[in-house]
Amino acid sequence: MAKSTTGQARFKIQRALGLELPGLGKAGALERRPYGPGVHGNKRKKISDYAVRLKEKQKLVFHYGLREKQLVTYVKQAKRNKTRAWMDTLLITLESRLNNVIFRLNWAPSMPAASQMVAHGQVLVNGKKVNKASFVVKPGDVLTLSEKGYKNQLYKQSVETPRLPSVPACYNVEASGENLKAKMIAEPMPADIPFEYNGQLVTEFYFKVK
Repeated sequence: MAKSTTGQARFKIQRALGLELPGLGKAGALERRPYGPGVHGNKRKKISDYAVRLKEKQKLVFHYGLREKQLVTYVKQAKRNKTRAWMDTLLITLESRLNNVIFRLNWAPSMPAASQMVAHGQVLVNGKKVNKASFVVKPGDVLTLSEKGYKNQLYKQSVETPRLPSVPACYNVEASGENLKAKMIAEPMPADIPFEYNGQLVTEFYFKVK
């Protein structure tokens, strides 16, 4: 799991990137200061083509809570899949990671919170505890929480006040008694990504990775 960041750091990250990343769980980062951090943040800067591509890649790193080496590994794996554009394969894989699935179901307010639930054994896949955030959920898998997970205040708050406006259509969510359960009925789509990004720039950034 990637190193966690403080609330203040999450604000700075989003201001530096120029957009809010839902996975960081800190809304309103750009409302008061819609410019980069630092004393020169509100001045226009001319950035290089490399910096533009770097920023686009960083969106994936910070939203999904990854380390650079993890993302490079996913890129290499995606490039070995010849059935579709590797960028689409990459995004589908990232969206299928267990911590992201829990977050997209609005069962956790942020990616770090979702990762913590997974690490603490509060997430079940097909009735079995899975404690790896990187576990890839597949169509047909059913997700529930442990008794402790359903009592988790972050879960309860997230269900009552969802961080995201809707759950992607690839999930079927229904009540199981007083609790919720979900089933992945199809692969997530690149169009499901909950923030603006330019896949072509990420493709160009990792052009030499094999």
